Amino acid sequence: MINFPFYIARRYIFSKKSHNAINIISGISVCGVALATMALVCTLSVFNGFRDMVASFFTAFDPELKITLVEGKAVASDDPSLAAVKSHPFVAVYTECLEDKALVACNGRQAMVTIKGVDETFVRQADLKHLLYGDGEFILKADVLQYGVLGIGLASVLGLGTDFEQPLSVYAPKKGERVNLANPLSAFTQDELLSPGVVFSVKQVKYDASYILTSIDFSRRLFGRSGQVSSVELKLHPGVDSEQVKADIKGLLGGRFKVQDRYEQQEDVFRIMEVEKLIAYLFLTFILLVACFNIIGSLSMLMIEKKADVRTLRNLGATNKQITRIFLFEGRMISTCGAVLGIAFGVLLCWLQQTFGFITLGESSGNFVIEAYPVSMHGMDIMLVFLTVLLVGYATVWYPVRYLSRNLLS
Repeated sequence: MINFPFYIARRYIFSKKSHNAINIISGISVCGVALATMALVCTLSVFNGFRDMVASFFTAFDPELKITLVEGKAVASDDPSLAAVKSHPFVAVYTECLEDKALVACNGRQAMVTIKGVDETFVRQADLKHLLYGDGEFILKADVLQYGVLGIGLASVLGLGTDFEQPLSVYAPKKGERVNLANPLSAFTQDELLSPGVVFSVKQVKYDASYILTSIDFSRRLFGRSGQVSSVELKLHPGVDSEQVKADIKGLLGGRFKVQDRYEQQEDVFRIMEVEKLIAYLFLTFILLVACFNIIGSLSMLMIEKKADVRTLRNLGATNKQITRIFLFEGRMISTCGAVLGIAFGVLLCWLQQTFGFITLGESSGNFVIEAYPVSMHGMDIMLVFLTVLLVGYATVWYPVRYLSRNLLS
């Protein structure tokens, strides 16, 4: 049997009122809630789009899993815990790395850089064919010659092209060595890197403007860390559960090491994006709250108009609680209609943006990495928006309706 207050509320919301202004205000209330809901869906989807776009850039360079020390800079490459990881059945590529800060100089220009030494398996670890620019090839050493592949931004800072003729001078402080003011260079290890004729670009300033890729032998010699690694990068076999493998490797390594996936390796960036998304969600929820106050005005006028109906219902045996619930259902139905319409139009707009890219980032083509605002719809976000609208809408009408009902029924 249909709920009596709900049945009456449904009749009220769709029936024509004696005063046309009530219909208009009810329509405005639905539209206000729908617009705020649509804004929530679109805004959260745009934030998701930017997050997914940034993640796609990082995954071109960062490993699936990265092992580093919790304390300290480096560990022996033949550490028993690392050996157990190397033999893990789900690990396809095991790359030893040693990176640290150094000073480079060339043609009268200097820059502080991160020297990242990697072993020969790195070519199978990173998707290099999409990262390299130049007429040369990716090579890190040949006999006694050591090569360095610079980030494209760093090459620009040093005034170098993809192929530089003069060797790049590299300086790193010696461990435990004090600087002698009479001969400052004695406190530094000095070496040189040649150009292989290519530079790399991952479209991230963190890497492009400060990283140099070279052989791990060069890094060990430069930083005085023979037989050591600062990190181990892992590439897993296709189709395996990376979270499960990550948990297994954590169990093998114990508390001395930490294992990070791609998102955790860039935790600061993604945390900032999540905070921005949260702030946008809170601001739009506040706008939604303001929009819901239109419902109160609509219900107030409806309750005044239906005074005669209320008396009739009371004479027919309806209780005060049932009559109050009629108007509560009225407010909830307006909120629900606004939520459904807003989500429908929000999803439609997001789909149109995904498909056609109507809203662009700038007027000039090629100035940005992407031309149009990225959009990514997540089911959990849409569900969150729907529940938020219902919660705010239901909470907004609860007290005013009870207060107005007491005055109406007294």
